[in-house]
Amino acid sequence: MESISLLLGEALSPYQVTLTPSGVKGECLVTVKSPSGAIVVEREVDQAQLSDKRTLVDVVDCLHRDLMIAEGRLEPSVIAALRNAALTRSTVCT
Repeated sequence: MESISLLLGEALSPYQVTLTPSGVKGECLVTVKSPSGAIVVEREVDQAQLSDKRTLVDVVDCLHRDLMIAEGRLEPSVIAALRNAALTRSTVCT
């Protein structure tokens, strides 16, 4: 899990990423903090999503989107389009 944490940290730089076990079914809590240490995004993901390269890419994409939303860098119309697209994808981002 440490190597996955490092990969997420590199992918989401300059944010600080920590992974902590959070459930009985292998869930992990992904916490993304700003460089100042404030929590920007927290998401619970299944351990299997982090061990498969394709779904790990989806997790990173979702975290990027969530960071942009949290920071107000996405327009409401783009957010709505992303939500509609997410409905057609698997539940990787939830």
